[in-house]
Amino acid sequence: MDRKTVIALLGKDWERMRGLIRSTLGSDVPLLDEINTSILDNTGKMLRPMLTLLFARICNGGTASDESVKNAAAVEILHNATLLHDDVADEAMTRRGIPTVMSRLGAVPAVLVGDFWLASAVSLLSDSSDIKWTLDEFARTLTNLAEGEMLQQQKAFTSDTTAEDYLRIIFCKTASLFVTACECGAKSVKAAEAQMLAAGSYGKALGLAFQIRDDILDYSGDEKTGKPVGVDLQEQKITLPLLGALSASADEALWRKKIHDIPSHPEYCGDIREFVLSEGGVEYAEEKLNAYVAEALHALEVFPDCPEREILAFIAKDNAVRTK
Repeated sequence: MDRKTVIALLGKDWERMRGLIRSTLGSDVPLLDEINTSILDNTGKMLRPMLTLLFARICNGGTASDESVKNAAAVEILHNATLLHDDVADEAMTRRGIPTVMSRLGAVPAVLVGDFWLASAVSLLSDSSDIKWTLDEFARTLTNLAEGEMLQQQKAFTSDTTAEDYLRIIFCKTASLFVTACECGAKSVKAAEAQMLAAGSYGKALGLAFQIRDDILDYSGDEKTGKPVGVDLQEQKITLPLLGALSASADEALWRKKIHDIPSHPEYCGDIREFVLSEGGVEYAEEKLNAYVAEALHALEVFPDCPEREILAFIAKDNAVRTK
C-alpha cells in the first residue's frame, strides 16, 4: 500500500482539504504569499491530516463532513507552523531537501510566517460545531509542543534525561499532535465515546512509535535513504536507543559525562554512537516501538473491517520498517 492509494480513497475530501489550505494561507503581502506557496509546493507526506480524514470516515460509515475537511486543514497548517518555529530553534538550514525560511530570510521572518500559519489554523476552527472542545484541543496541543521543546532544551544542558523524561518529551513534541489529528477527525462526525477514546489511543501510540522510529534512524539510518544520522547526538539529545544502552552499561556516569562534553569534544559523538550500537540500544528501542505499534492496532479493534481500518493498521505497522 502506498500514499497514492490512500489519497485515491480519500478522493474529493483530500482535494478539498488541500484547496482549503491554500486559500486560507493566501495573502496580499507578496513576500508572505511567495513563502507560503513555496512551503505548500514542498509538503511532506501530510500524514496528520490524512489521519483526521481517515478517522472521520471510519467513524461515519466511510464519509467525512465539511468540518472534517476543515479540521484536517487546520491540523496540517498547525503542524507546518511548528516546523517553521522548530527550524529557528534548531538553526536548521534545510527541510525536505530545500532551504528553510530561516536560512533564506532569517529568524524573524521565519517566526512571523509561523505565527501567520498558527493564526490561519485558528481561523479555520472559528465556526466549529463544538468550538470550545476544538479550541481547547488545539490549545492543549500547542501547550504540549512548547513544554516538550523547553524540557528537551533543559535536558540537553544537564544530560540527565530519564526514560520518563524522554516519553514526556516525545509525547508533547510529536504524539500530542497525532492525538489531536485523530480525535478531531472522530469529533467532526460526532463519533461515539468509545470511538473517540479509540482514536485518541491510536493517535498516542502511533505518535510515540513514529518518534521512536525517527530516533532509531538517527543511529542506524543511512544517508542514502535521506535520513541524516547523528543529528540528535550533536544536539546532546538523549533518546531511547541511548537510554537503552545506558541502562545496560556499568559506566553510565562516564557516558553521560561524554554526552555533556560534546560541545567541546565533538569527536565523542562517534564513540557514543558505537556504544549504542554495541550495547543493543537500537534493539532495546525497537522492542519498545513494537509494543506501541501493537497498542495502536489494538485501538482499532472497536471499528468494523473497512478500507480505512486497513490503511490505519498499515500506517501503524509501517513504523517497524520505514527508513525515512
